[in-house]
Amino acid sequence: EAEAGKLAYRAIQRAQSNLEKEGIRVTHCALLLASGKTLPNFENILASHALIHTADGVLFREALFCAATRCGLKIIKIRERELLETGRQTLLVQPAALLRRLTQLGKPFGSPWSQDEKFATLAAWIALRGVPKRIQVNP
Repeated sequence: EAEAGKLAYRAIQRAQSNLEKEGIRVTHCALLLASGKTLPNFENILASHALIHTADGVLFREALFCAATRCGLKIIKIRERELLETGRQTLLVQPAALLRRLTQLGKPFGSPWSQDEKFATLAAWIALRGVPKRIQVNP
């Protein structure tokens, strides 16, 4: 946990510093959350390959959250399964249209431009736009 936290903090700090040299101030970030299921005890996690990956995700999300907080960023947490609806409410664009725009946006970048990249981009748009108070995104 400590090492993941240090690495995340250094990476965010480095990105902030590099972007500030270009005249861009980073103030917000979005963190996509998984389903939120409670993990079993450590022995059961180690007994399941799938749970090991789930636990990794929890570890790194927590490290990123702590690092972003230390770097002074405003953090918007969004459950992945609620992302398109949050995008619809925040950006006032229907989910199908959002997905089309995200797909078009990635064309110049080439592969990979998978769901992960599309969802990260949408989460960033939401963070930059600012989520209306009526939407709960910080579980």
